[in-house]
Amino acid sequence: MAAVLGPSGWWQRWRRHLPAREGSSMLFLLLLLGSGQGPRRVGAGQTFEYLKREHSLSKPYQGVGTGSSSLWNLMGNAMVMTQYIRLTPDMQSKQGALWNRVPCFLRDWELQVHFKIHGQGKKNLHGDGLAIWYTKDRMQPGPVFGNMDKFVGLGVFIDTYPNEEKQQEAQKRRYSPGVQRVFPYISAMVNNGSLSYDHERDGRPTELGGCTAIVRNLHYDTFLVIRYVKRHLTIMMDIDGKHEWRDCIEVPGVRLPRGYYFGTSSITGDLSDNHDVISLKLFELTVERTPEEEKMHRDVFLPSVDNMKLPEMTTPLPPLSGLALFLIVFFSLVFSVFAIVIGIILYNKWQEQSRKRFY
Repeated sequence: MAAVLGPSGWWQRWRRHLPAREGSSMLFLLLLLGSGQGPRRVGAGQTFEYLKREHSLSKPYQGVGTGSSSLWNLMGNAMVMTQYIRLTPDMQSKQGALWNRVPCFLRDWELQVHFKIHGQGKKNLHGDGLAIWYTKDRMQPGPVFGNMDKFVGLGVFIDTYPNEEKQQEAQKRRYSPGVQRVFPYISAMVNNGSLSYDHERDGRPTELGGCTAIVRNLHYDTFLVIRYVKRHLTIMMDIDGKHEWRDCIEVPGVRLPRGYYFGTSSITGDLSDNHDVISLKLFELTVERTPEEEKMHRDVFLPSVDNMKLPEMTTPLPPLSGLALFLIVFFSLVFSVFAIVIGIILYNKWQEQSRKRFY
């Protein structure tokens, strides 16, 4: 079965980068987690899913963030509790994150997130939310729900505070956006490293789509699923206690490279909430492709979305060294002197020819 840890596959590729002692402890940890469950058929057609334990997390959270051989690392104020991993407590100015150490090379996958957001804050007096990531870089703290800005990859945001609406109200202006949004709000963004997340407008300029999701202080479990199949991104939620998935975002033509990392992060500011993650479960999806689809779905090296123009990455030029600057100035002066001399010679010849014509 696909999730059983055999002598080949991702483990052998990753083991080469670990010292022998760490590699042995990592293998022991994975064996402790148990072999993967068998394939399960999903929906219509020949689609099966396999739980990938190297990219999954559930209670009792063994080996999370405790050493270099763990599969998951904690960052910032994140803490491991008995029933959940708390990214941020209900306190001001906190941020935390949880990142998978193993890059994901799956072509088609589905990530199921079991989470809980709760706190003492009343309506619109809580924040800021949490994010789920599939990005090139990991463990990079920053302002975007606790992660770096101008990330490379996919971000899915559960935003609990309406910054744009509150700023409009503070300026005594009527809040009248093009499309009214009710918070908490789920949105998605694909970035190639050139875009900034616009906090003042709650990410509106760069979002691929979104939906309202009333997820705070609920007495039943809340889930989010991110599915990526044949370059088709689908985000669904189960937040009504009915054990049914409800559509939120569906975007075709999403091109995500393989080898990125899964993670989740959160941040609080003047307002706060408890942001808890109970489990993360990644499934490999096996789907049939036609020869034409195989050609179309070749690996890409930079995230993009069809029919959506992302600014190209611009690499800043490195600063010039002292020697390089001296050589540039020197040769510029030499060229200038040479040009002046040539100009004088040509001018003198022109004067001589003028005198001969005059006489």
